[in-house]
Amino acid sequence: MPPPIRRAGALGVTCRPATDDDLPHLAETYFSTRLEEVAQSGWPAADQVRFLSHQFDAQHRHYRAHYPNAEWLVVERAGTAVGRLYIEEWEREIRLIDIALLPDARGGGIGRALIEDLLEDAAAKGKALSIHVERMNPAMRLYLRLGFAKVDEHGIYDLMEWRAPPVG
Repeated sequence: MPPPIRRAGALGVTCRPATDDDLPHLAETYFSTRLEEVAQSGWPAADQVRFLSHQFDAQHRHYRAHYPNAEWLVVERAGTAVGRLYIEEWEREIRLIDIALLPDARGGGIGRALIEDLLEDAAAKGKALSIHVERMNPAMRLYLRLGFAKVDEHGIYDLMEWRAPPVG
């Protein structure tokens, strides 16, 4: 069952389980997060698309293998797919595996609202919320503003974690 999305819902956002029919959208969303970086390679456009397709497939297989109980969600606004949200809940934490929005959906508060909804859900359950973030990812600033702290390093990624403040 998707997490409660009160803040995101106020922005007209819903989340639904992804199906195999959503793979093209999930790939497009992934491509949109890497296209600028891959364009710097100077490769012909067809080679860039092939590379990104390979990378998406590898990431998709990795996520499915390492997060077998995850919720794979399509983020929608006004009935149109605008992103993806992957989460898995464990005994002591909720892992935000991936959150990504298409370019037209960025900058309007959707990502922040979804994360704040996850923070509220984690706090209500007495769990941490964690995510791996590339160190150079501009979203790192948002995670820090929301109270995430670096707890570990994995290659180019920092494991960021948020914990609800102690009561009393």
